[in-house]
This record gives sequence, C-alpha cells and structure tokens, in this order.
Amino acid sequence: RYFEAFLAFFFPQAHAAIDWTRDYEALDKELQQIVREAELGGREADKLVKVWLRDGQEVWVLVHVEVQSQADAEFAERMFVYNYRLYDRYRQPVASLAVLADTTPHWRPNHFGFAVLGCEHELRFPAVKLLDYATHQDQLYQNPNPFALVTLAHLLTQATRQDMNARFAAKWKLVQLLY
Repeated sequence: RYFEAFLAFFFPQAHAAIDWTRDYEALDKELQQIVREAELGGREADKLVKVWLRDGQEVWVLVHVEVQSQADAEFAERMFVYNYRLYDRYRQPVASLAVLADTTPHWRPNHFGFAVLGCEHELRFPAVKLLDYATHQDQLYQNPNPFALVTLAHLLTQATRQDMNARFAAKWKLVQLLY
C-alpha cells in the first residue's frame, strides 16, 4: 500500500526510474516459495514487488528489511541467495534493496560474492541505514512522507530506551504529528 512512498523516501533513484502511472503488483507468494526453498528462515518484513520502469521494462524489486539489534554475518549472503533464486526460478531481473535498522554504526553490508578459477559471481545492492537519519531529525519532523515519521519513531525509540519520561514525550510529539 505504501510501496511508492517507501521507495521515494529510502531509495529515491529507484523511485525515479519506475513508471508510477502503471500498477505494481505484490509477489508475496513467489517470495515465500523461494524463502522456504532457501531454508534461511522466514522473513516477515521482506517484500517482492513487480514494477514497470519508465522505459517499459518489467522489473521485480526485492525489498529486504533487516530489523535486528546486532550485525548479522549472513545477511549479505541471504540477499545474494534470494536474488539468484528468484532470478533462477522466474527469469526476471531482481533489484535487491536493504533497510538496516540495527544499532551498529559500522555494519553496512552491501554486497556478497565469490570468485573461483577466474569465474566471479557477485551481488551489489543499495542499503540504507536508519541510524544515518539520526542527525537529521528536524528534517524528519518536517517531511510529509510517512516513512520519515516511521524512521523518526524508530530513532526516538532507540534514543530513549533508558529514559521513560523522554520516551513518553517523544511518543506524544509523534502522536501530535500524526494528527
């Protein structure tokens, strides 16, 4: 429902390449089949969406949202596996995008691959880190995109973890913004 707003906020270059006058289609059943086959665990926040580019090309977009409190050494490999399994099964180009909501500033996976005997196989993917928005909270308060508010809520939750009075004040301000 909010896919366009999501891409506009987190991945503006991808958003600009998509023809939003055409309908997009959620492909959750296709993604769940791949996830089951990969045996890498269910990913409730992942989405697979079919879109059309401005040049008329059909593209599948895998949105992989990693919400966790610590770095995951297998994350980039999971992105790689989902990407190639989707391509292998459906023979469709897949754009993999990652949103990282952890608290580890230097954990920034954006590629996975390997090389053996002169053969190289690699996936590079855009990743946004919610922590990077922490220094732009004033802009988030002013941004009309709903994902600015979601990001702000996430950051305020992290920042007020030990101070319940500050957490209440932050929640109150967010509720006022919703109205």
